[in-house]
Amino acid sequence: MVMRLPSRMRALDRKLVRDLWAMKTQALAIALVIAAGVSVHLLATGMLSSLEETRRAYYERYLFADVWAPTVRAPQALIDSIRAIDGVQAAETRVRIGALFDVEGMEEPATGEVISLPDQGQPAVNRLHLVRGRAPRPDRPEEAVVLQAFADAHELDVGDVVPATIYGGRLDLVISGVALSPEHVYAIAPGQMVPDERLFGVMWMGRRALARAVKQDGAFNEAVVRLSRDASEAAVIARLDRLLEPYGAPGAYGRSEQISDAFVSSEIDQLSTMSVVLPPVFLAVAAFLVNVVIARLIAVQRAGVGLMKAFGYSNLEVTAHYLKLVAAIGAGGLALGAGAGVWLGRMMAELYAAYYRFPFLVFQAHPADYAVVTGVAAVAILGGAAFAVRRAAALNPAEAMTPTPPPDYSKAAGAGVTKLAVFDQQSRMILRQIVRWPWRAAFTVAGIAASGGLLVATLAAIDGMNVMIDSSFNVANRHDIAVTFVEARPQRAFFSLAREPGVLAAEPFRAASARLRHGHREERVAIVGAPLDAKLSRMIDAQNRPVYPPPGGLLLSSDLAEKLQAGPGDVLTVEITEGRRPVVELPIAAVSTSYVGSGAQMRLEDLNRLLREGPVVSGAYLTVDESGVEGLYTRLKRAPAVAGVALQSLAGERLAEMLDQSLGAAIGVYIFFAGLITLGVAYNTVRISFAERQRELATLRVLGFSRADVSYILLGEVALLTLAALPLGAAAGAGLAWYLAHAMSSEMFRLPFVIAPATFGVAGVVVLAVTAGSSLLVRRQIDRLDLPATLKTGE
Repeated sequence: MVMRLPSRMRALDRKLVRDLWAMKTQALAIALVIAAGVSVHLLATGMLSSLEETRRAYYERYLFADVWAPTVRAPQALIDSIRAIDGVQAAETRVRIGALFDVEGMEEPATGEVISLPDQGQPAVNRLHLVRGRAPRPDRPEEAVVLQAFADAHELDVGDVVPATIYGGRLDLVISGVALSPEHVYAIAPGQMVPDERLFGVMWMGRRALARAVKQDGAFNEAVVRLSRDASEAAVIARLDRLLEPYGAPGAYGRSEQISDAFVSSEIDQLSTMSVVLPPVFLAVAAFLVNVVIARLIAVQRAGVGLMKAFGYSNLEVTAHYLKLVAAIGAGGLALGAGAGVWLGRMMAELYAAYYRFPFLVFQAHPADYAVVTGVAAVAILGGAAFAVRRAAALNPAEAMTPTPPPDYSKAAGAGVTKLAVFDQQSRMILRQIVRWPWRAAFTVAGIAASGGLLVATLAAIDGMNVMIDSSFNVANRHDIAVTFVEARPQRAFFSLAREPGVLAAEPFRAASARLRHGHREERVAIVGAPLDAKLSRMIDAQNRPVYPPPGGLLLSSDLAEKLQAGPGDVLTVEITEGRRPVVELPIAAVSTSYVGSGAQMRLEDLNRLLREGPVVSGAYLTVDESGVEGLYTRLKRAPAVAGVALQSLAGERLAEMLDQSLGAAIGVYIFFAGLITLGVAYNTVRISFAERQRELATLRVLGFSRADVSYILLGEVALLTLAALPLGAAAGAGLAWYLAHAMSSEMFRLPFVIAPATFGVAGVVVLAVTAGSSLLVRRQIDRLDLPATLKTGE
């Protein structure tokens, strides 16, 4: 007996190889669905862990700040008081100022900022990673280090000169080094949606040189702080605010409001959502396919199972045989999925590196990620096969070798439809087959609907992004250029700007930093004062209609109102954190729809009255004549009162380009994976039906049915089930799209739930095309059917 067992197992193993070869196309289809789930999981979790680990290591190594405390002008002597605050591990004061860079070869003005560095050594907080060159020398005040993204975009290197307008003065900065900064992983201008390395730059000068240029000798206008491990961020911020309030501080803030880290955190949250939602869809379909394929394979091999048991194979051996078959398919899917996941992850890492500037970013899935996906896939695959395998093991040899009696479906639910005269003979055969196996048909419909739903949800993300872009760039903000002054200026500065050659229309705005309170909730925002009936920049409702603030009231974006748990009619406590710092009670007049950022708006004259500073403005929105824009750019770059220039039209183009590169690639991957699900379900349904019904189809051919008739009988079933699955897939896709729109929204972006009619059409066409392709593969086998050999084969 000991000697016979290996030979018995070898015989079963040879049968296993023969079975796998005979069903190689079906096995490949199932393995590809498993591979899709595995690769999506590894891609999402691996990229998530890579980003989190890279960010953590970078922030720790280069001492990234936990708290920022801007002010107008505070004495340097306060640094000791800041360091003495309970919970402060390290602190650094510095000078930070907006700037315009006049880069050779580029007509548009580049907005940016210049930050001071200690005259000796690296700062205690927010250290730089020097890529090449060195820090500025104290005896060379014209030297500066430049952000690598800006340097690469303009091919700048050590020794090059960049003219800059800083605080009304003109400086020719000589590049001494090129660096990365933990503060500018995602380098983006304030108020912009996407980074543009050409139009936003950062430079670092020596502390003494920059302080002298902006009249901050012996003073600072920003403190940055690192907290100890158990410190309370809120308590430290409160102490900093009290300490710096006499010096015009608008209020300290933590990492969650630091623009670069907020974008990185938003991306990490979206990856986390993707890793939770999508892989289970693929693995659930894989489990269903395994169950159906193994169950129907056992049904086809019923007599073979009886012979195995008649020759003395135990239930355990039969069970192990079919589980090994399933495990072989699953192992192939895991191997394919792991390879595809790593390959896609490396491609994704290269894509991220173009937008998130870390010193290094390497895709690396943790061993735990492989262990989790292997365990989940094994449970799904073996669990899917368990019921079918258990039925095979329970078969009695005599019963198994007896042909199964034809089922009596005449009394089945829905059988009456098969007798209707409106259907021809072949169509009634199709309907009888579906009525005969209702659960099999239901599972097929569910699998195809899952692929259609995934397609709809994926394509709906593009619809949402298009609506978000159109709403932000073509409806709410219709200006070409936003100009910001160094400080609030009298309205004559606006009128002077409006009269510039090339300016077609202009609208002023006033921005003031403030704290809004409702009950125990508090939010830091910039309140924007807008003119009555603003046309170039306004807030809108869900129907894209403009919403204007009434006299004496506030207009809030929907996300800001949600954070404050407030709505129209509620009264907010508004504390202006600049100038005379008035505190007033203001009612919320209306809530508008905003997909990008948060906003609070009131009438310009009301905000001026609240600030008690007369008719002043912070800047202007402009629409310009393209033919005269080059001269306007030149004048703006040299204007001493101008602190920043945001080019709205170029930002829209940049966003569209970024979406084409990043979202377009991701959408393509998910469409491919959704197609794999359809292929796996449709092909296996048709192929197994063909294996089960070969003798029946051959009999029909002998009785005079044509190849087309026989093909229609077999393929019509999957066609009918596919058509039934399309509306279910559309409904499931709409639900998944709604969930993803909410789950993937962040404080930076809110994806609207929108599905264009064309999205349903495209998803339907893809599902139908893949189903038709898989059916054609089986259609060729029908044409090659050997009628005599098939008819000689018993049940």
